[in-house]
Amino acid sequence: MIIVLKPGASKLEADEILSKIDAKGLKPLYMPGSERTVIGALGDERLLGELHLESHPAVERLDPILAPYKAVSREMHPENSIVQFGNIPIGGNGFVVVGGPCAVEGYEKLSTSAKAVKEAGAHGLRGGAFKPRTSPYSFQGLGLEGLKILQQVGLENGMPVITEVVELADVDAVETYADAFQVGARNMQNFRLLTALGQANKPVFLKRGMAASVKDVLMAAEYIVSEGNQQVVLCERGIRTFESGTRNTLDLSAVCQFKALSHLPVVVDPSHGTGVREYVAPMAYAAAAAGADGILVEVHHNPKEALSDGAQSLFPDQFAELMQRLRPFVEAAGRTLDF
Repeated sequence: MIIVLKPGASKLEADEILSKIDAKGLKPLYMPGSERTVIGALGDERLLGELHLESHPAVERLDPILAPYKAVSREMHPENSIVQFGNIPIGGNGFVVVGGPCAVEGYEKLSTSAKAVKEAGAHGLRGGAFKPRTSPYSFQGLGLEGLKILQQVGLENGMPVITEVVELADVDAVETYADAFQVGARNMQNFRLLTALGQANKPVFLKRGMAASVKDVLMAAEYIVSEGNQQVVLCERGIRTFESGTRNTLDLSAVCQFKALSHLPVVVDPSHGTGVREYVAPMAYAAAAAGADGILVEVHHNPKEALSDGAQSLFPDQFAELMQRLRPFVEAAGRTLDF
């Protein structure tokens, strides 16, 4: 339920209502705005009815939340949320670019790639320490050593870092060394993992599952937000279809749907979305034009020698060209690209 307070309602009155909601065993949400203060109540609305808040002198109206996802819905939170990734805001007027290799392969290699993406204008650094792969014989990542290398290289280059968390046992380590969690497509509906991340204190980039609908993604995000972690970024990374010319089918219409239905920021991963190096830049431009808040791009100092996803990783000069050509698309969408 959404409780809209009257103009001029005091913080004391809002606190009184929040306390009553909490006493009923419901989850209260306090959302002050520039013109109105909005209070959310999550849980059994029959209990809320017992409070008769429609009669409270500070309440203007009560609006039911129709969407099954409550906390991430625009019904609950009409204004865009801004997620703080290190010192980088995602969801505001700026367009954010996170670049780096698929996997952390060692200090020297990651440092070389990081310097290249930093010089080209990237705001953040990505790199996998734990790599869930389709084949058990493929490179599985450096684990804790990779996390430490990622943190060190990020600090040396002044960039916040993001890496994938694969299982519950890794949550604490990733939270210690990274600035944000990435939930991969295979784990999008790992609800125990999502619940744990909802109790963590770092942002979560939630990637769309390979066969997940937009509603499925929003319900997965609800697991995280309902546990108290409001810092969630949705990520479109392609879905599996009958098309065999690309690794996945990048669904940019999902960006528009996410933006219409939810207040959470949205980024796009054109690298996994296509799996083809030559298609990454065009889809990055299209993502900006579609209204995304940023992109995640795989960049390797020498993709021919990459231990994973070399075919979709950009060479440093290709990434530099992408950054230069990206600006007009960002600005056409009413955003800014600062670097």
